[in-house]
Amino acid sequence: MDKRKVIYYTDESTDEFSVAEIEPRVIDENYVYIHTSRFKKFTHFFWYRVVATPIAFLYDKLVFGHKAKGTHKLKKHRKDGYFLYGNHTQDIADPFIPNMICFPKTTYMIVHPNNVSMPVLGKITPSLGALPVPEGMKAYKNFLEAVETRISQGHVVVIYPEAHIWPYYTKIRNFPDTSFTYPAKQGVPVYCFTNTYHKRRFFRHPRIITYIDGPFYPDMEKPLKARRQELRDTVYRFMCKRAEKSTHVQIQYIKRENTQ
Repeated sequence: MDKRKVIYYTDESTDEFSVAEIEPRVIDENYVYIHTSRFKKFTHFFWYRVVATPIAFLYDKLVFGHKAKGTHKLKKHRKDGYFLYGNHTQDIADPFIPNMICFPKTTYMIVHPNNVSMPVLGKITPSLGALPVPEGMKAYKNFLEAVETRISQGHVVVIYPEAHIWPYYTKIRNFPDTSFTYPAKQGVPVYCFTNTYHKRRFFRHPRIITYIDGPFYPDMEKPLKARRQELRDTVYRFMCKRAEKSTHVQIQYIKRENTQ
């Protein structure tokens, strides 16, 4: 459990407060996002369904008493691929919660290269659905093809647009519209989820209640930049409204004064 009570920040767009220290590998054009061999398909099933899904359920329930509200909204696209955006406030629970709320659909998550760079776990996270952001145009082409393929297969692609982890943060940080290019170009649905925090008696960890909103659709008659911005603004507005439901502050965030 994060024992910090107060965190001072300078820039909500770039400050990172995860306690993990990992040297990220370079994701170049040789990185394989989609494996087609039977062995790789088996390892994906084993790590994702046999191992990770039960652990995710137990961790979310036992540690955070997790509840989700609005999962019925996802049923509208239970056979379709869609993008799912959320607030980034946990290092372990954040990969688990989308798995739970979207079950039985498979989720793939756009992640920092750190997530595939750990000595042991980094070998497993690709089987859990990690799609690391690459470097260079050749590698980026492969990355985009992987994202489009997973959507076309009817899966869910999860994005944390805030990018950086702020543990237990109860507001929504401002984020750019960049990550909304994917659904804006493909013309596919968008959902968002907002994790809120609530005090529990006799428990050290607060309860997480997740609110789900959507679907939202890009207006394909508008230019790409306009529909990307429109999706971002809609998701941001819903997430900010849901974040107001938090009733407990585990860690207080205070902005440093500009001394210059």
